Amino acid sequence: MTATRMTRRQALRLFGLGAALTVSGCSLVGRTPLPQLLTSGAPLPKPYTVPLPLPAVAKPVRTDAGTDYYELVQRPAEAEILPGLRTPIWGYDGQFPGPTIRARSGRRTVVRVTNRLAAPTVTHLHGGHTPPESDGYPTDLVQPGTQRDYVFPLQQRAATLWYHDHRMDYTGPQVWRGLAGFFLVVDDEQDRLPLPSGERDVPLLICDRSFHTDGTMPYPVRDDGPGARMAFMGGVLGDVILVNGAPWPQLGVDRARYRLRLLNASNARVYELALSPGGTLTQVASDGGLLAAPRPLQQVRLAPGERADVIVDFAAYRVGDHVELRNLLEEGPQAQVMRFTVERDARDDSAIPPTLSRVERLDPAQATVTRDFEFNSGDLHGETGWLINGKPFDARRVDARPKLGQVEIWRVTSDVAHPVHLHLAPFQVLSIGGERPSGPAEWKDTVELREAQTVEIITRFTGYRGRYVMHCHNLEHEDMAMMSTFEVV
Repeated sequence: MTATRMTRRQALRLFGLGAALTVSGCSLVGRTPLPQLLTSGAPLPKPYTVPLPLPAVAKPVRTDAGTDYYELVQRPAEAEILPGLRTPIWGYDGQFPGPTIRARSGRRTVVRVTNRLAAPTVTHLHGGHTPPESDGYPTDLVQPGTQRDYVFPLQQRAATLWYHDHRMDYTGPQVWRGLAGFFLVVDDEQDRLPLPSGERDVPLLICDRSFHTDGTMPYPVRDDGPGARMAFMGGVLGDVILVNGAPWPQLGVDRARYRLRLLNASNARVYELALSPGGTLTQVASDGGLLAAPRPLQQVRLAPGERADVIVDFAAYRVGDHVELRNLLEEGPQAQVMRFTVERDARDDSAIPPTLSRVERLDPAQATVTRDFEFNSGDLHGETGWLINGKPFDARRVDARPKLGQVEIWRVTSDVAHPVHLHLAPFQVLSIGGERPSGPAEWKDTVELREAQTVEIITRFTGYRGRYVMHCHNLEHEDMAMMSTFEVV
């Protein structure tokens, strides 16, 4: 299919997702590479035949008056992801996804990570308000055979966070192999709300992978030469959709409300999630925790790294009904995500209150600095690479020095789509393409820039001084230098 024969719908899908490619695999507005599909050699399993697994919940190895202590071991393991095949993975405690950590806001949490892999690692708590020495700066390596204590004070709101590898130049392949898991922060405000809880509070880590006939998950290796490296520099897409590590799973549910904690943990794929044959996804939380009020939606769009907590009321369906969660940006098998089967009537004491939380709106008049960041491709050592303000990432260079307690506006502009993630400081979106978003303010840590778009965010730098990064959360873009260091002073 050539660019001249693309329909408007196909072009929009291309810009937002990159799964449909031109012959050259480049953007319609230039030669900028887009994500490419890595096709499986193994037969794709039939959807909705595998039960949804729920990641194990980690237990502290000890506690004291103010701290919970956890231990996670990064190690190789094998998992049966596709039925009948054994897939080598790298996992926290040998699991994919890793164990879920449930921690309380304001209570110090220490996670000791031991590396029993054959490569260095870095662990980042995505969405964590974290001291710099525990934030997972990409060169703070944990070498094979060593360990590191990550200290999380958790002076932040309840939210659906996640942890994942963040090693410089290798985040993409190491997350692809399985180094990711949920980190759920709870607090008293959330506990007082009558939202679904217990077995009806379900974390869903959504990602895509591809598989060889022997069950291994292929990934482009830069050692194969510049051709292999460049072919997938726009991002790697798998053709098997996994939820909590299972391909197109199904979950039996009561005729009751469920809280679904949606996480896009894909390297490069964007999802626009909707229910079929129809239904409402009532969003109650975003990256940074509770919204001010519920937001009834027909679809929820998530770029890599973004999260959304939604309530689905399965009482709207009959016993025996099947309800699919689908990706409207795709067609064929990749349009399917998972299926719910309504199995029984049940008592439901949950509710969705009209007010969820008080969300402070940051005032642009308080901003002391406005900074501009351009995310685009350019020359990187004689090859095309991903740059911010025309520069590749250099751990020795600091590109911004915001002051502690200072409010700033950061204006970010894209060439192709880039999900932008800011460490340390949650932010609010001021404008998208020059237009103010409607509705009350919400806290985010990742925002999707679509093709040739400008987004303004506003944030206050609080808590800690030190080095942090802002980067594209398309992991292949990140690994190919689309990252910038800022230092809070």
